[in-house]
Formats: sequence, structure tokens, C-alpha cells
Amino acid sequence: MELFGRNDLCWCKSGLKYKKCHLAFDQKIESYRRRGCIVPTRSIIKTPEQIEKIRESAKINIAVLDYISSHIKEGIATEQIDQWVYDITTQAGGIPAPLHFEGYPKSVCTSVNNQVCHGIPSPEVILRDGDIVNVDVSTNYQGYFSDSSRMFLIGNVSPEKKKLVEVTKECVSLGLAQVKPWGFLGDMAQAVHDHAAKNGYSVVREIGGHGIGLAFHEDPWVGYVAKRGTEMLMVPGMIFTIEPMINMGREGIFVDSENDWTVYTEDHSPSAQWEIQVLVTETGHEVLCY
Repeated sequence: MELFGRNDLCWCKSGLKYKKCHLAFDQKIESYRRRGCIVPTRSIIKTPEQIEKIRESAKINIAVLDYISSHIKEGIATEQIDQWVYDITTQAGGIPAPLHFEGYPKSVCTSVNNQVCHGIPSPEVILRDGDIVNVDVSTNYQGYFSDSSRMFLIGNVSPEKKKLVEVTKECVSLGLAQVKPWGFLGDMAQAVHDHAAKNGYSVVREIGGHGIGLAFHEDPWVGYVAKRGTEMLMVPGMIFTIEPMINMGREGIFVDSENDWTVYTEDHSPSAQWEIQVLVTETGHEVLCY
């Protein structure tokens, strides 16, 4: 970590002297590091100006998902959802963040039933009565990134699938309640995992949330099987996603060998996911995107 003199301008570009701005903050982080805790680097911590730009990106992301919420229905091809996302995002001056990201071919991920994540929209995938589908939208607006996803119930969904979707949303809410400054990501993870397990579900281990804001995927990696008091220290200015993937059956997953993207449950059981983007504040947290 670069050292700053007490009278140097602060690294956060506030224009204030370091001693008046982030000196005490950095000293507190250092005290946790000396205790053996995983602590965030300065690159992870967003400035007020950056946070405001990320909020602007999130407004577009939320608007896209709100539109989908009003128009998704039985008989719609997932390709149509992809077109909605592209059109609304670009009309607002943004870019769909998934498009061409590491070779991904579409503007959004649409994961149906036993697809855990990264379902690729297609004119051949038609939403049917009884389906559950996760629509995962991510936006790049002027170089600032937002990311959230919602579950949708298509037609007459079975009670078992409805419960999975509801409990997964509850997992996110319970995890969010643990997001506060000077706590740990493991506090959030255990709350998510315990609630899923209590309802007889399993949590996907290999795929998790992530830091986000100045890039689509940043540190830290955010899992949901860690214990309270472990993983990275949460400090004001950190932004990350909470997006547990909860399986009705076992936790095992596999990746489609043909497209090398779409993840399925190994036992073909349904899977659900909700995603929010969260800012750690001085007093708790703020949901930036949902």
C-alpha cells in the first residue's frame, strides 16, 4: 500500500489532507490486517464521485429489469428478452456489459429451470407454462458497471418451484442484513447458507458474487459457504454483488460442453438466483441495483 504523509492530499482525491480524510480509516484497516484478517486494497474502495456514476449505471439496469418484469410471459423466446435488453440499454446511452465479455455472445443471461446461470438467449428457447427463469442484466454506462438479476415465474408454477424462488430471495435479504462496516463477508455468507440449508436446499460453491463498479468483475470474490467472521473485511466504499445460486437438489453443477457457458445442476433439479448490488456505507449498506 502506498504511504501518504499526514499533510499530503488524500489518495481518494477528495482534495483534503490525508490526516483529515482517510488516515484514521487506513489505520483501522491496518489493525485488522495485523490480526490476520483479509482486508481490501484501496483499489476496491470507491470514491463518492465513482459511487455517483455507478448509481447512474444502476438506474439503467433497474429500468431494463422493470421493463422485462412488465413484459415477460409464456410464449416469449429468450432471444426477445435479449433484444429488449440491448435496445433499452443502448437507447439510454449504456452498453450491455455481458455482450462479448470473454466471448459471451449475447446482451443478457437467461437461465431457465435447471440452468444455474449463464443461459444463452435463443429464438429456440420459448418460455413455457410452469417455467422459472432468471434474467441477469449488467450495464456499462460511461465505464461504470451495475449488475442485478430477478427470478420470474411463468404461468402456473408448481408450489415446489415457487418455494425455491421465494426462499432464494429470502436468502439474499438475510445476507444483506449482515452487510455492515467492519463486519466480514463470511457473516453474509453464513446467513445465506444457513437459510438455504434450513429449507432443504443446497448452495452452489464454485460460482459466487464479485466486486463491481469500475470493471464488470472486480475483487473480492463473494461466496456463500463461508463462516461468520471469515473472508474479507467489509469497509465503507466497497461495492459487491450478493447473488447466491440455490439448488432444489444437490449442489453439484456442470458446464455445457457445447457452448462452454451455460451451467446446469448435475441432478437436473431446478435452481434459482436473485442478485443485488450493494454499497457498504458508514452506517450499514445501500442497495444500488436490484
